[in-house]
Amino acid sequence: MPSYTTQDIRNIALVGQGAAGKTTLVEALLHQTGMIQSLGSIEKKNTVCDFDPEEKEHQHSLNSAIVNCDHAGHHINLIDTPGMIEFSGHALSALTAVETVAVVITAQHGVDMVARRVMERAVDRKLCRIIIVNKIDAEEVNLEQVVDQIQELFGKECLPINLPSGGGSAVVDVFNKAEGDVDFGSSTDAHTAIVEQVVEMDEDLMTTYLDKGEVSPEQLHTPFTNALKDGHLVPICFVSARQGVGVRELLEIFSHMMPNPTEGNAQEFRKGQGEDSEEVEITPDPSKSIVAYVFKVTADPFIGKLGVFRIFQGTVKKDSQLHLGDERKTFKVGHLLRLQGKEHAEVDTGIPGDICAVAKIDEIRFDAVLRDKIDDGDVRLKPMDFPQPMNGFAIEAKSRGDEQKIGKALVSMEAEDPCFTIERNVTTSETVIYGLGDMHLRVILKKMKNRYNVEVDTHPPKIAYKETITGNAEGHHRHRKQTGGAGQFGEVFLRIAPQERGGGFEFANNTFGGSIPRQFIPAVEKGVRLVMEQGAIAGYPLQDIKVSVYDGKHHPVDSKEVAFVAASKKALIDAIHKAKPVILEPVVQMDIIVPEGNMGDIAGDLSSKRGRLQGSDTLPGGMLHISAQAPLAELGQYQSQLKAVTAGQGSYTMQLSHYDVVPPNIQQEIIDQYKPKAEED
Repeated sequence: MPSYTTQDIRNIALVGQGAAGKTTLVEALLHQTGMIQSLGSIEKKNTVCDFDPEEKEHQHSLNSAIVNCDHAGHHINLIDTPGMIEFSGHALSALTAVETVAVVITAQHGVDMVARRVMERAVDRKLCRIIIVNKIDAEEVNLEQVVDQIQELFGKECLPINLPSGGGSAVVDVFNKAEGDVDFGSSTDAHTAIVEQVVEMDEDLMTTYLDKGEVSPEQLHTPFTNALKDGHLVPICFVSARQGVGVRELLEIFSHMMPNPTEGNAQEFRKGQGEDSEEVEITPDPSKSIVAYVFKVTADPFIGKLGVFRIFQGTVKKDSQLHLGDERKTFKVGHLLRLQGKEHAEVDTGIPGDICAVAKIDEIRFDAVLRDKIDDGDVRLKPMDFPQPMNGFAIEAKSRGDEQKIGKALVSMEAEDPCFTIERNVTTSETVIYGLGDMHLRVILKKMKNRYNVEVDTHPPKIAYKETITGNAEGHHRHRKQTGGAGQFGEVFLRIAPQERGGGFEFANNTFGGSIPRQFIPAVEKGVRLVMEQGAIAGYPLQDIKVSVYDGKHHPVDSKEVAFVAASKKALIDAIHKAKPVILEPVVQMDIIVPEGNMGDIAGDLSSKRGRLQGSDTLPGGMLHISAQAPLAELGQYQSQLKAVTAGQGSYTMQLSHYDVVPPNIQQEIIDQYKPKAEED
């Protein structure tokens, strides 16, 4: 057994903007606790967390990294996450493994879009939150203004737990005592504000506080934890990770004030699917059956697949037999590992609250629940709402014969990243990879080259249009074929009607009197589904249509399945052409970051792309956050255009918003491009 208990564990995810100093802060924490002898740095490419070649090249975290340290009798698991929006899948997945989210922002730039988004997700999952203001010793910073901005964006429940002193050369505890010189405000006022916020959680304690004017730190522990759990308090603390200022104090806060796995809000596990599912009580009891969640997977051609999981219930031991989800087959935990960046230390036991890993289990997958007993059915963790990847590259093998290697590499990359997907588009005959941005995809392709020695050529993918109808119609076709022997005969009458957008496909059999024998109805539906997949006017999948077969004819000898498949296909195409068909295009939600001076250029450019501005927010450092929507078809070269307009300072992300009808002139162009192919077929 480990030397610590579940009550001693603190699980904390460090999240926030790129360049906020999260990786440097982890280095400082590890050094302060003696886990490393000397501080690494991003510039020297020798930090514990940024160990991948791609991270060293870009000098940014591109994956989440797990480390641990011990302080004051407590075992602290830290997850260092990427700050760039393109790699937010790794950051969001870390939220499923912790009780506390530590949002790191810089004293120079304050709260940015990444911090806002992560705070929203943390609130949604009812996680405790703490805000760490880093780089407090930087020149020309206004820390009081940063606190005002935090409170304006996240609420007055965000209160300093310590304050900087001596121009950022030290920090002063304002929670346990009301004394000390600080760089802004008053230590007494700050102490009063946070204590009063905490005692509101306990009526008896509030009465004591009002009577005596003070309460002891010991009396505040439980209501402090409850305030964190209820979102009634979000502590703010100050550090300079590079100079080590506030690092020891931060360790004290993590150790003594952040919740352990028995105190934090429990993650939501459910049994069953959809509306019929029911919540399952999972408790951090080491004697109960095992429930663990895989929140990270890495694939390495040398060490194999590594699955990283958080134990929520039970005790995992070396040689434990575990199920993946509700699969009957088990796998043996041959090697139970604790991670320290890229280093793996073997351990005998993992208790509730622990973060461990297993290697060389090919079946392990992201989002899997590991259990030793599955008699009570499938159990799942509340899914994380990941942004949908919309940036795409169509890829082709650079060298002949590499297709199989590329396929294996892509599957490995997809297993690692919840925001990276692969699609084989039958309509366009392309293999398309999708991610959250141009850099996201290029890093993945670089990993493929470094790990698997395969390269691909890329080009913009064809747009994934869809087709639908706007009116009701009927269609009919008689399929008759005579070749000298047994013939083919089938006749089908269909009615079609549009469904609400997102309503999907519905098929109904409304025949009567045996006009189409029951055994041929599946063939009719098969023909209908083929058209739904292949399209009717431009070769794109159909959606949101109700199809009912209401009549037909058959022949006692010549009627066959193939005849009714062919007849229903032609009947549906006939009906669609009468039902005012339209082509739908994907419209994306864009978040664009540019210098304030480029607002006019961006607005004009988006207007020329059929885009629509929704609003803008001023960010620190003279930057602007623009929200907009635009058709994906207009954004093929947007990355390079944005870089050119903003002199390399602009960036953007996008995710699918909805599908909308393309303008008539563009629809006709798309149809005209399809006609030659249709005629060849």
